[in-house]
Amino acid sequence: MVSVSLCMIVKNEEDVLERCLNSVSNLVDEIIIVDTGSTDRTKEIAARFTSLIFDFPWRDDFAAARNASFAHASMDYCMWLDADDVLLEADQAAFLALKQTLDPDVSVVMAPYHTGFDESGRCTFSYYRERLIKNHAGMGWAGAVHEAVTPVGKVFYADFAVTHRKTRPGDPDRNLRIYQAQLSAGKPLEPRHRFYYGRELYYHRRWEEALSVFESFLSEGRGWVENNIDACCHCAYCREQLGQPDAALAALLRTFAYDRPRAEVCCELGRWFFQRERYGQAAYWYTLALACPRDDRRGGFVSPDCYGYLPCIQLCVCYSRLGDAKRAEAFNELAASFKPDSPAVEHNRAVFQALPEQTA
Repeated sequence: MVSVSLCMIVKNEEDVLERCLNSVSNLVDEIIIVDTGSTDRTKEIAARFTSLIFDFPWRDDFAAARNASFAHASMDYCMWLDADDVLLEADQAAFLALKQTLDPDVSVVMAPYHTGFDESGRCTFSYYRERLIKNHAGMGWAGAVHEAVTPVGKVFYADFAVTHRKTRPGDPDRNLRIYQAQLSAGKPLEPRHRFYYGRELYYHRRWEEALSVFESFLSEGRGWVENNIDACCHCAYCREQLGQPDAALAALLRTFAYDRPRAEVCCELGRWFFQRERYGQAAYWYTLALACPRDDRRGGFVSPDCYGYLPCIQLCVCYSRLGDAKRAEAFNELAASFKPDSPAVEHNRAVFQALPEQTA
């Protein structure tokens, strides 16, 4: 069985840290807490779980703080979590099974990171992250924000997931502030961070600036395919906000220059045509979304609803407005197979039941 050091960086996390550590303390062999300046009870709570608590002055560099936490690790692998992360019960069991069976030649274990959820708690946004990194293998964190470890050697894709359960908003300006400080200091951003800089501008509704960064990122031709596709989508979102719908459509279609259609893009195309009441064309794209294979291990952002529920519920509406109630009802029931408790499904059922028998 391999051993694991849990390495965390924290600051003022008294409201979530105990929940996080309760979910993993029996799974790992060592817990390391690096505190970057807490003024609340964070350290007191951490001390209930470990004596390995270290101070690290915050300097607007997440990679530096994470590397400092890894430097104290003594086990075979380093695992990172944020304080508002948890492992659910099923994932705890999967994690323990992984520890017992993991090939020690594996350098990096990738695991799903669930960060978005619907009203019923189902995951709506997920992506793989490097979760366990072999200790003393020459790998480290890079990036002041949106930090990452570049895998070297054998990579294994695990079944256990980490669930992100934020209880309060963070500093919405922090990441953008750090990027702009780097740029002001004359430090150029490498392609991956140009992409994330564009996203930060987008989150701040600075549409023209974000569009310029994304277009520049794409024109350089040095981005990872998944980031390229996502950048095209964000170009489309910016164009829509700027009142340029035809350019938004072109940006979505541009994704096909990078790889096969993703269900997420097909749903965006369906939405574009649906909003213009072009229901036949919208139905085409939603149908294509259902045919797209889901491959989370590509590493890009995944919206699970786009591979099932969302296109089905939209196809229900499309065919209803095209006058095909029978097909609309069939897609509503298919949507129910993905989300049995969907209020939209129940509403549609009531509508169909009220239709005259000959048109149902």
